[in-house]
Amino acid sequence: MNGRTTKVGLISGAACCGCGGLAVVLLSVLGVLGSIVAPAPVDLDSPEPSAAVATADASTPTEDATPEVTPSPSPTPDTSTSLGVLTTLTVQARGDASGYDRDLFGWREDTDRNGCDTRNDILRRDLSDIVLKRGTQGCVVLTGTLSPSPYSGEVIGFDREAGSTVDIDHVVSLSDAWQTGASGWDEATRHEFANDPLNLLAVESSLNQQKGDGDAATWLPPNTDFRCEYVSRQVAVKAAYGLWVKPAEKEAIERVLSDCTGQAAFAADVMWPMLGAGDGAREEPEPTPEPTKAPTTRAPEPDPEPTSEPTATPKPERKPDPEPEPTREPEPEPTTPEEREDDGGSVHYKNCTAAREAGAAPLYRGDPGYRPGLDRDDDGVACEN
Repeated sequence: MNGRTTKVGLISGAACCGCGGLAVVLLSVLGVLGSIVAPAPVDLDSPEPSAAVATADASTPTEDATPEVTPSPSPTPDTSTSLGVLTTLTVQARGDASGYDRDLFGWREDTDRNGCDTRNDILRRDLSDIVLKRGTQGCVVLTGTLSPSPYSGEVIGFDREAGSTVDIDHVVSLSDAWQTGASGWDEATRHEFANDPLNLLAVESSLNQQKGDGDAATWLPPNTDFRCEYVSRQVAVKAAYGLWVKPAEKEAIERVLSDCTGQAAFAADVMWPMLGAGDGAREEPEPTPEPTKAPTTRAPEPDPEPTSEPTATPKPERKPDPEPEPTREPEPEPTTPEEREDDGGSVHYKNCTAAREAGAAPLYRGDPGYRPGLDRDDDGVACEN
């Protein structure tokens, strides 16, 4: 009885041991399959982003993706007005004045080749009731009237023989031009600029000297009605020759033009009249001939009376030669070559540059230092502006 029971128990135990091994194998296979099929483990401590946030992140552009803004083009200036032309000029500080010499500009030259110097061309253009000098082919102005002067609005008489009260002014002065670009010009351009009718006006000498080489920031004509035209000429001249304006000069011109609504830009072809032309121009009359004196008949002279034989005149005794006077040394010449006293007591200037440096220019006929060699056009005024 006991032996049978032990045998059955062994068989049952063995059977149970076989079932356990099979179970272990099955569990291992199921574990491998589960690791393949199952999703990745989720970290419960980190919340998942919502679908709405993910969508928003995808649609929101980054800072690096800022779209470029195309600037609108600047408006084109209206160059039919002086104010529009002014905006096209370069604004720059005043340049160096070293090397400037008025004679470099060839003022008064007959650049238009009409047979007459520029000064007389402008006088015939700007004066009225003009009398021309005989024998000059209608060039030289003897008398006339500046009616009125653009700078003052007053009537100014001109008489070449009595001493000029009228000057020809460079609206943009030669010195100002030199300091705003002209120092780099060639000779032909400088001469063209100095004799350009657009840049020249007949005015009274006193105001021309008062202006000097000032620009619009330092001097404007006392005649306020002419200021719009005055600064418009300056703008036109600087635009035509590529000169720049200084900051204060531009501001001054803008202030004047702000009161001149639509002030038209000046044309560059302001011309002067032909030879012999001008307002009321006429040649001086022929001089009245002196009355001819009737020839007088002289009575015949009587025959000379006969004379006696001449008597010999005794020769005077010869006196000893006087002792020679001591030689007088010449007085030394003045030390300054540009200015010296001559026999008449007048001042002598070597050239117009010396006269200007001495503060004596312009020189009128009869003034100390005046001489025909300095008066190129024989108008009675030497070394004028």
